[in-house]
Amino acid sequence: MRPSININGNLIDLSTPLVMGIVNITPDSFFQESRKQSESEIVNRVRQILEEGGRIIDIGGQSTSPTSSLIPATEEFNRLEPALRIIRKEFPDAILSVDTFYSEVAKPAVEKYGVNIINDISGGQIDGKMFDTVARLNVPYILMHMRGTPQTMQQHTGYDNLIQEILYYFSERIAKLNLLGVNDIIIDPGFGFSKTMDQNYQLMAYLKYFNIFEVPILAGISRKSMIYKLLECSPQESLNGTTVLNTVALLSGAAILRVHDVKEAVECVKIAKKISNSVICSNTLE
Repeated sequence: MRPSININGNLIDLSTPLVMGIVNITPDSFFQESRKQSESEIVNRVRQILEEGGRIIDIGGQSTSPTSSLIPATEEFNRLEPALRIIRKEFPDAILSVDTFYSEVAKPAVEKYGVNIINDISGGQIDGKMFDTVARLNVPYILMHMRGTPQTMQQHTGYDNLIQEILYYFSERIAKLNLLGVNDIIIDPGFGFSKTMDQNYQLMAYLKYFNIFEVPILAGISRKSMIYKLLECSPQESLNGTTVLNTVALLSGAAILRVHDVKEAVECVKIAKKISNSVICSNTLE
């Protein structure tokens, strides 16, 4: 049984996985079609996500590709604030997640614009104040695995035992968050971050091991280089590969899919759910 998450006092059931749609308020995200700058582009994108069945809107103001430049918290929030303002005005009940590793961004995003979830790719490593800030804000926290920064992460792919070391990382950091009173934790194994292509596929093969923590697992695979480099294509041509890996992730226990292509991911969820229900029915008959 997948757990639920608490959003403003409402328990969101994850027995059927949720789809998180990406909105990038950036000029340099690796997938060009995800970049949204004007108010009309942002509103249209959020409307599309919701109409196609997405339940969470994940808004990012900083690219996390290895070729990107790190921008400070002030600049990141200046990018995000107009988007948060218009989204809250047009879609007041939408579940919003902000993709940031800065506590100085997380705090006003939650307090001023009612952001519901903080999505931190650094797992509290870039900003040492993040864990305390999330505890005070009392919102769900997405804890991702990464080494270094987005700019240096591919220099940190040496592991003695990949799966064991990532499991230890989560056990240690979940314990720290629990001590601070953070109970709504979602873990993201960090596909594409501090991992080679082969390590990404090993991680996918062992994804079910991460159910040991009994917290929701988020899989963020959408159009990443682990797909388009293997298939020798481009991000624009990697939807089919994304769909394959999203399905594998769901069958391994993923509770949230973070994607560019919401309609296709929602269809994955429906099919994977049908397979899971069929297995339950089969076991009942034995």
